[in-house]
Amino acid sequence: MKNNFDGIMPALLTPFTKGGERVDYDSACALAERLVQQGVQGIFVCGTTGEGMLMTLEERKKLLDVVVVAVGKKINVVAHTGCLDTQSTINLTLHAAAMGAAAAGIITPGFYGYDDDSLAAHYKAVAKAVKGFPILLYDLPSCARNALSTKFVLDLARDVKNIVGIKVSKQDIVSFSALAMDMPKDFALINGADEYTYQAYLSGATGTVSSTANVLPELFLGIRAHVAKGELKKAWAMQRSLSAACGLFQYGKMVAYYKEGLRLRGFDAGYVRPPQRELTKDERKAFAKALEKAKLI
Repeated sequence: MKNNFDGIMPALLTPFTKGGERVDYDSACALAERLVQQGVQGIFVCGTTGEGMLMTLEERKKLLDVVVVAVGKKINVVAHTGCLDTQSTINLTLHAAAMGAAAAGIITPGFYGYDDDSLAAHYKAVAKAVKGFPILLYDLPSCARNALSTKFVLDLARDVKNIVGIKVSKQDIVSFSALAMDMPKDFALINGADEYTYQAYLSGATGTVSSTANVLPELFLGIRAHVAKGELKKAWAMQRSLSAACGLFQYGKMVAYYKEGLRLRGFDAGYVRPPQRELTKDERKAFAKALEKAKLI
């Protein structure tokens, strides 16, 4: 099964109303439209940055529905459908396929530790339930606990036709490169570690899913374009700016930093959902000052 998941795909932030009480679906669609206008090739809905694991299954379904309607004919909309259990994951993945998502990204089930046989059975059950619908593995052991080895990914990709790629969100360029060397033809190797964007493209990445790309998509688009043209000095200069930005956003420590960054760049991305917390007044002030000093706003 040929993949078409090249390019920059922000991990779409989910705007909530004050206190995280409700999903602001209109604002989510507006953000998706903004990113389309900025030139991205896709978006990843209800992922880690999108606070998907803090949302109900019905909220996740509805958010995917409205985003697919808003931008699904313009760019790839990938639904994160991973859950702690197999049946809920199948439920969301069936819905994603029915609603016209381009693919489902599925993080490893977490909390408990699972061996490779358990993880393989999980992914095979989901893939079998949606035959012909593209599945992207999602490796984020810092959050989901269970890491996917290079051998595991390659074996599963060769055994299951509709497992067509992986989003790698661990800071290990060595294993990323190992996947690039041996992955099947047309397998989507998607980088999820922003600090390695430049290196990932040099190593054979086909695309990027990123939290920071909600706020600074031009840096990712620029790195990708410059590497493709062989303009490595220009690409490296943009990576230096991106790496600095990752430090200022504290790279995933608090989703509120991304929402504040967007606000400072002219878009209100709403509130976070507890137990995520909002930034204090002092934190917002220091953050704005740091972004101005780095010439990011």
